[in-house]
Amino acid sequence: MWGGRFAAGPSAIMREINASIPFDKALWRQDIAASKAHVAMLGAQGIVSADDAALIADGLDKVAAEYEANGVPEDWDLEDIHMTTESRLAELIGAAAGRLHTARSRNDQVATDFRLWVRDACEQADAGLQALQVALVMRAGEHADSIMPGFTHLQTAQPVTLGHHLMAYYEMIGRDRSRFADARARMNRCPLGAAALAGTGFPIDRFRTAEALGFDGPTDNSLDSVSDRDFALDYLMAAAQCSLHLSRLAEEFIIWASQPFGFVTLPDSLSTGSSIMPQKKNPDAAELVRGHSGRIAGCLTALMITMKGLPLAYSKDMQDDKPPVFEAAGLLALSIAAMTGMVAKAAFRTPRMRAAAELGYATATDLADWLVRQANIPFREAHHITGSAVKLAESRGVALDQLPLADLKAIDTRIDERVYAALSVEASVAARASHGGTAPVEVRKRVAEARVALGLED
Repeated sequence: MWGGRFAAGPSAIMREINASIPFDKALWRQDIAASKAHVAMLGAQGIVSADDAALIADGLDKVAAEYEANGVPEDWDLEDIHMTTESRLAELIGAAAGRLHTARSRNDQVATDFRLWVRDACEQADAGLQALQVALVMRAGEHADSIMPGFTHLQTAQPVTLGHHLMAYYEMIGRDRSRFADARARMNRCPLGAAALAGTGFPIDRFRTAEALGFDGPTDNSLDSVSDRDFALDYLMAAAQCSLHLSRLAEEFIIWASQPFGFVTLPDSLSTGSSIMPQKKNPDAAELVRGHSGRIAGCLTALMITMKGLPLAYSKDMQDDKPPVFEAAGLLALSIAAMTGMVAKAAFRTPRMRAAAELGYATATDLADWLVRQANIPFREAHHITGSAVKLAESRGVALDQLPLADLKAIDTRIDERVYAALSVEASVAARASHGGTAPVEVRKRVAEARVALGLED
């Protein structure tokens, strides 16, 4: 491949460190597509003959069929997917195969292939996340009235509904989808035709190849086209943030499935047992999702450090751009699928959730709010009065609404019997009907809006 420039071939070490075919063979579909677009343009521009262009296109289809049937062969002497394909094409059609590389370099070729692959990865992530959103919305609709404790610092804070809790993740996943969409929109410019770094002297039509490959247009600077991988970093940043959301959701299920909580029974299909303790049902799928988030963040860091400080244009360091992206995409797809199944198939133990919501004085804020509304007491004073009531109830081991009225009046005479209507968990969640609040009526509104957004309603 290097022609007459070198007197001797590469050493075994150089051969091994230089070869990328073990991982960049994943780009074969994109490489075939980009090559077909390129040769069609060369033929249309008269740079290669129509007969050669047709012969090359037919040969590329034959190579693609072989790859589809048998996989991509790994000949390390050919280094990468680009030379592997060109070599096989030459075996099939002869010398005409050499015309395919006219007016392009492996630099713009790999930049194009990789963009196409990452673009597909954005679309695949979006489709998976949409399915997760559907699962969240369906379960939220079932549990718009199901009361559970809401937490801050993992301490009981205020009652919320399970539907409201699940819809919080619907919102997070929606933002994740928007990040993948933004990344896809930014990367949708075609580097093909930038050649090695300076463009080409052949009369190519870069707009034609860009359109053929579904890009919005060609990139506008040949140096930038072959030297940057910010499109891959955009994908990894979106993937890393998404994995953090998935990890948080996984952690919720891990905690909820533990015996002290007992809020949920996980599906058998996403759980494992113990080799020694027959009673165990371990949330391994959720734990692996939690673990994958660290690996995906590591993939982002790896590519960021690889790209740091590289001078223009192409450097061989950039060959290491693909493994972290491929790894992250695989892990993310598994994580999304696991959490979609978890949400869809988990059995929520709502009586247990409601009982837990009644513990920990979750309606204390409702007492303070009642004092503000009904007794016209400044909130800070109401907060102090409520704290005294909680202390008394705690000392007696009872809930706030179990304290006798006489005891509440002893704390503050402005409290009357109407307060008890505000101290139930049902009253607490119903009262929070502000936009985006946990009240069942608000949860149903958000679920209805989400169903329309997801195309679940006509």
